[in-house]
Amino acid sequence: MSRRIIVDARFCTGCRYCEIVCSLFHEKEVNPRKARIMIISNPLKGIDSPKVCHQCANPLCMDVCPQGAIEIDEILKIPVIAEDKCVGCKVCVEACPFGAMFFDLERNIALKCDLCRGDPQCVKFCRALPHIGRAALSYVEE
Repeated sequence: MSRRIIVDARFCTGCRYCEIVCSLFHEKEVNPRKARIMIISNPLKGIDSPKVCHQCANPLCMDVCPQGAIEIDEILKIPVIAEDKCVGCKVCVEACPFGAMFFDLERNIALKCDLCRGDPQCVKFCRALPHIGRAALSYVEE
């Protein structure tokens, strides 16, 4: 069974709640620079789009990590970062074909979505177009 977050950028309003709740959940502080999701904005076109890990079946980030710091979580069956093994080389960040690996400059470690241990907060708090019952983010288990 694969689990991941699906993005429908047509419904993203650029509110950045996803970044806020992600950083709050993981870092216990509101700091979007430490989130595992990022809103990419193009104000000239009026487009906002969440960028999040695709939870690849054959993750390139894991293959290139020289420290073996990216492992498959036994329960969720997704790649996760073992922070104690990460040396901050950023090879995984550069290797991600989707640009969905991030980096914490303060702690010198790579960051990627871990689905909030199976309960993705960004999906729960997505505020995109609530009046029509649509959100930009959804969580699927296939």
